[in-house]
Amino acid sequence: MDTWTQTLSTGALLGIAAAAILLILLLIIKFRIHALLTLTIVSLLTAIATGLPTNQIVNDVLVKNFGGTLGNVALLVGLGAMLGRLVETSGGAQSLADSLVRIFGEKNAPFALGVASLIFGFPIFFDAGLVVMLPIVFATARRMNAPVLAYGLASIGAFSVMHVFLPPHPGPIAASEFYGAGIGYVLLLGLPLAFITWYFSGYLLGKFLGRHIYVPVPDLLSGGTPDNDNPDEPARAGTVIGIMLIPMLLIFLNTGLATLTAENMINGNASWVSFLRMIGSTPIALLISVLVAMFVLGRKRGKEASALEKAIDGALGPVCSVILITGAGGMFGGVLRASGIGQALADSMSQLGIPVLWGCFLVALALRIAQGSATVALTTAAALMAPAVAAAGLNDWQLACVVLATAAGSVGVSHFNDSGFWLVGRLLDMDVPTTLKTWTVNQTLIAIVGFALSALVFSIL
Repeated sequence: MDTWTQTLSTGALLGIAAAAILLILLLIIKFRIHALLTLTIVSLLTAIATGLPTNQIVNDVLVKNFGGTLGNVALLVGLGAMLGRLVETSGGAQSLADSLVRIFGEKNAPFALGVASLIFGFPIFFDAGLVVMLPIVFATARRMNAPVLAYGLASIGAFSVMHVFLPPHPGPIAASEFYGAGIGYVLLLGLPLAFITWYFSGYLLGKFLGRHIYVPVPDLLSGGTPDNDNPDEPARAGTVIGIMLIPMLLIFLNTGLATLTAENMINGNASWVSFLRMIGSTPIALLISVLVAMFVLGRKRGKEASALEKAIDGALGPVCSVILITGAGGMFGGVLRASGIGQALADSMSQLGIPVLWGCFLVALALRIAQGSATVALTTAAALMAPAVAAAGLNDWQLACVVLATAAGSVGVSHFNDSGFWLVGRLLDMDVPTTLKTWTVNQTLIAIVGFALSALVFSIL
């Protein structure tokens, strides 16, 4: 692919992208073709239509991007599903749900779940946090005998805003580097911005949509419908919180050491640093959490090894479809990147001569729509717009606002080329139209509110 050059015009590339999206809608909604088959077919047709070398399409584009997405998602979803199943069958998820309802009140249960997700989402990436937290969300909704959407969007929206706006997540870190913005300034402005954005786009939107769109509590992460396998005395809420804090603390240790290394405060090549960063990587942190949960929630409570194996195995089957469809979404996004569609859209947006803050937001939004990944959209937009930002002569606070505005653009209009679209839709057991009316609206509202707040602070500072 390194020697291949795209010869189609920007208009032709954008037309192909629009046609591909319409074809996905038609195949899934009208003809009811499975999402995995649809995404594979459309990815192949898009690659051919954009002129990618036919001898490299399968291995270098389709399989590579499919496998690359699975490498990031499959292990996290699998381990998270195991952890969720152990928490569920021990009765711990129900105990924590009961405690949240008792402390915050029945009407404020979605708010409590969202705040907990904001805290967990600070160091934990979106995918990992989602699969760890959703069993608690589902248990709370069951406890309230209510549909899941109001509870689910409050939690999912919290993880999303933390992932896109705040260090130590990779997108805002990279954008800060490109723009020369101080991480401290980004954090100081990003924390209140993330909370306010979540309040409108996750909490209030979730309550509103929950009254109008019925989404029953799914069984995916619990490995099936709730059974009578729970012990007479379920695991305590404090035990569950302690187990869930393990991946959070380990991952936070990893990011903290990375920050200290970047600031030359410690030697990043030291063996002890490498070891601690290894156990703080997200897959290893989740693996350790699963092992602890097996002992504390299983063997220590008298559960037989065969019962533990059955519980864990039961968690994996339902999430296989989630993993494969997520990989296919990453494959479609990879085709759009390799074909030059994303770059063409970004270039056309960056040449419009609009104010720098608007320019950063719109370029990131265009990249998000074109290729799917919020992190890729944010880092690419920052790289493209860095010269314009540097020439604008902005102060430290304004630079932080530019980072946050670019981050806001990178999250809007999530659709078929975003692996998160398929992950959330399948984990909540929603069909494509419902996912568009809920998750896509949530992501777009995050972009609108986040940019509005960034622009307001930019104008003041």
